[in-house]
Amino acid sequence: MAVKKGDLVRVVREKYEGSVEASASDARLPAYVFDTKGEILDTKGDYMFVKFGHVPTPAFWLRADQLEKFE
Repeated sequence: MAVKKGDLVRVVREKYEGSVEASASDARLPAYVFDTKGEILDTKGDYMFVKFGHVPTPAFWLRADQLEKFE
């Protein structure tokens, strides 16, 4: 299922680990990106700008195929 701006999502651990994005930055993402919902704030091509939680955490870009809708 495709994700779009405004959707609530979570990161799929299996799709993120070992990816180019994981190797380009700290591969140890905090657990909240896998367990809590984030909101897609913007899109650019295959990438989504995602903000997690209500606490002051930085938003960051992830590939759309590394995300799934939060159920």
